[in-house]
Amino acid sequence: MLNPEPMFIRTLLSRYADVQLRFSERPTQELRWQLDDVTYTLCVSTGTKSVRDALMAADRVLERAAAARSGDESQPA
Repeated sequence: MLNPEPMFIRTLLSRYADVQLRFSERPTQELRWQLDDVTYTLCVSTGTKSVRDALMAADRVLERAAAARSGDESQPA
């Protein structure tokens, strides 16, 4: 199982949302290529084959990172 860095996943999700919104407002070939690129990268990074699965996997990566941070904060220094 892949274990991508949460910051990298956050960056990909942000880029995906941005390009998808811009493409829905004004579809151009350039934006289509950008959307295909970020979708592919998100799928590869999460070890999935569809954007739906990639988004769910990305959520799990971020949830684990948040849980790990919460666990670190509850440990005495």
